[in-house]
Amino acid sequence: MSNLLSIGASGLSAAQTALSTVGNNISNVNTTGYSRQTVVQTEAISQSAGNYTIGSGVDVQSVQRAYSDFLTSALWTATSSTSRATAYNSLATTLNSSLSASGNLQSALDSFYGSFSTVANTPGVASSRQSALGSASQAVTVFNTLGQQFAAQQSQVNAQIKTTVDSINNVSSNLADVNAKIHAAGNNVPNDLLDQRDNLVQTLSGYVGISAYTESDGTISVYASSGQALVSGDKSFAMQTGNNQYDPSRTEVLDNTGTVVSGKLSGGTLGALLDYRGNVLDNVQNQLGQAAVALSTSVNEQQSKGLDLYGKQGGPMFSVPTPNVLPSNLNKGTGAVSASITDVSQLTSSDYVLSYDGSNWNLATTAGQAVPMTANPDGTYSANGLTFSLSGTAQAGDSFQIQPTRQASTGLALTMTDPNNIAAAAALNATAAKANTGNGAIGSVTVDDPTNAALLNGATVSFPSASSYQVTDSTGNVLASGSYAPGQTISANGWSVTPSGTPAANDSFAIGANTNGLNDTSNALALAGLADKGVLAGGTQSVIDSYGTLTTTIGTVGSQASSNLTTQTSLFNQAMSAQQSVSGVNLDEEAANMVRYQQAYQASAQVISTAQTIFSSLITAMQG
Repeated sequence: MSNLLSIGASGLSAAQTALSTVGNNISNVNTTGYSRQTVVQTEAISQSAGNYTIGSGVDVQSVQRAYSDFLTSALWTATSSTSRATAYNSLATTLNSSLSASGNLQSALDSFYGSFSTVANTPGVASSRQSALGSASQAVTVFNTLGQQFAAQQSQVNAQIKTTVDSINNVSSNLADVNAKIHAAGNNVPNDLLDQRDNLVQTLSGYVGISAYTESDGTISVYASSGQALVSGDKSFAMQTGNNQYDPSRTEVLDNTGTVVSGKLSGGTLGALLDYRGNVLDNVQNQLGQAAVALSTSVNEQQSKGLDLYGKQGGPMFSVPTPNVLPSNLNKGTGAVSASITDVSQLTSSDYVLSYDGSNWNLATTAGQAVPMTANPDGTYSANGLTFSLSGTAQAGDSFQIQPTRQASTGLALTMTDPNNIAAAAALNATAAKANTGNGAIGSVTVDDPTNAALLNGATVSFPSASSYQVTDSTGNVLASGSYAPGQTISANGWSVTPSGTPAANDSFAIGANTNGLNDTSNALALAGLADKGVLAGGTQSVIDSYGTLTTTIGTVGSQASSNLTTQTSLFNQAMSAQQSVSGVNLDEEAANMVRYQQAYQASAQVISTAQTIFSSLITAMQG
């Protein structure tokens, strides 16, 4: 009877354990990270009884998690990619919103350039000039606002980087604590600890790309995409944040040794923040600044080629900040660098690092691409439309970051306040001598160098013969001379002319300051023509074209980010579905199991009851 009783008791115990496990599954059906548990039963080892053996019941070997290493790892990878895509799309959406909320720069530029046409058509109307200044002010406001929006997002991204690193450190610390509990449990690790472990790893993968390795004792080691260990056994290794060596407002990520690893991290929210900041936001800020520099430089230059209503050479209409030069906080020498933009047509949207190796200065983009420099006779260096002036004594290893256009859009300002200062008239004109006998003519005088001190001084272009020319100043000094052929350009004092027709011997033309400033609006037309004039990219791209490229870039980033989010979300859902098909709780299945184990429990109870009845009958018979 004892054998039958023990068999029933083992079945009762096994059924009770299974029912408890099913109940636990049902209770945790909505628990994030919970893995369905199942009871593993084995037949109890039977004892030999002569020529036959009778079973000894059932043993509960373990309560196992429904788990797949492969599917769980795939889910971690999908989580990292989806979190990155979500964060990146959010940032790109904010960028597009900034572009819309800051006002339509395209319309502001169109209005600005168009206002010069109005000035040209109504040269004597003061309101036309005032309206032109108003349009200039509006363009500056849109540039400033858009630049401020981009700068604000830079600050937000830097703050998010720090917050994300703090979250990574917190999760890593919690994971190390769970690892310690798993190790202490020995060979009988509670399933809830393993679920906690995997759930923390998945949370960590949402913050940054990781690789994870399960150790023989059930603990897990986790490494960031940079190679830094985040968790190993019961120890966590905190990441750090610090200031960029050049820009103290820029947050960098450092490993636990203090080494900057921002460029090595990928995946997750942190990877998205770093990638977006370095490859999108920096670039659009620089592109917008590049357009602001082009606007200021081209308009100011054209202004200097004309005369205002006071009969003076046109002054600047805009001002823009000079390139930002940031010394490294690791510099040991006393060297200093200043930078200026000397050729806008060669200006790019890149930032640079100028470094000293102990013998030579070298220039490279912040991405590490070497940029050739030209050494100038005055000791300066030139490259990509920039000129660098050096002072002090640098030591080997010293470096400076150059941001040519980063601050230009926020710093663009309208410096002209008097509408009469708009240089609508040409600076110079040519007057043919009355005694001329040839059919040569000079239509307009082109200003080549508005900075020439003698630009507005009078000069005479004469032709001693039909095949020679001579330029003299008001005192008779010869400024230029040589042979002449029809269509040839003649230059002096920062101006040039290209006579048409064929001048006769002794013909001459007087070159002097324009005295018809009120009625001559040729320079206003030239200012209006800047809308289509190539200023950037070697003189092939106008300011309006540059802004169009910027909007296209931002639109493309947003479109790609949205498309990638859709793709990654789909892949995540597939990975989650596959993992849950193994580890997830199915209520219908659990309900069926509950009925099955309940019946097994009742049947085992009946076995015990039967054993008791037989035993009682045997005792009664023996007593009779």
